[in-house]
Amino acid sequence: MKQSPRWLGVGRTETGHVRKTNQDVFAAINSCNFWIIADGMGGHPAGDVAAHVAVDVATQTAKTLLSTREQSSQPPDQSLIETVIAANKAIHEKIRENSSLKGMGTTVVAMTIPPGPTPVAHVAHLGDSRAYRFHAGVLTQITRDHTLVEVLLQRGLINEATARAYPDRHVLAKGLGMGLEMTPDLTSTPLAPDDTLMLCSDGLTKMLSDDQIGSILAATHANPRRACHELVEQALRAGGEDNVTVIVCAYTTPGKVGSLAIDKTPPAM
Repeated sequence: MKQSPRWLGVGRTETGHVRKTNQDVFAAINSCNFWIIADGMGGHPAGDVAAHVAVDVATQTAKTLLSTREQSSQPPDQSLIETVIAANKAIHEKIRENSSLKGMGTTVVAMTIPPGPTPVAHVAHLGDSRAYRFHAGVLTQITRDHTLVEVLLQRGLINEATARAYPDRHVLAKGLGMGLEMTPDLTSTPLAPDDTLMLCSDGLTKMLSDDQIGSILAATHANPRRACHELVEQALRAGGEDNVTVIVCAYTTPGKVGSLAIDKTPPAM
């Protein structure tokens, strides 16, 4: 039976060469066009628990809201926001149940591309896990990092050169678990069929520049499995100083990408 092209995502996560554990979690749920990465806050208690809870709850919510959107009057971008809000509430419920988890948190970047003749990528995020669009040979960052250094940049208190060397440049200003009322930023980007989308934790962007990422996406010709593998491998070769997680999404047929990678790690309890 001939398979029709659709937006398909492939993901991979690695601990890296420095960290002892992996606090990144991802899910690529192609059946309902939902992709998500969470990066547990390093140095905080139970960052891995927060990341697992976020992805587990957001995925279950997305399966309910996004897989039935044709029967629902709620726009898909609002459904995406609700998946992230549900994840934040679940993290706070875990903390209330177990006080030793107080202070846990995680970044999140989640994306959906509703089926239809005019594709649009809806991206919701909190923290410094990012989303990128590769279009016509140009890589563009869709998200804006929720970090203290980014706040300083926006206010004109430091310049780009200072930001790159800023000692606390990875300290988060927003993230899941950092407040009871935590609404993600939402970006909606019209797509062309030959576009490639990428979600990643900061373990990739610490190791590779945007130019290097763009070159890899150009060389892998919109094959999400090849692109995902090569991006992670290059980050590891560059030092692998942090957990690295990547999801690459492109408009293609399932047969061309082979077995799609899904995060099979059981959710934290």
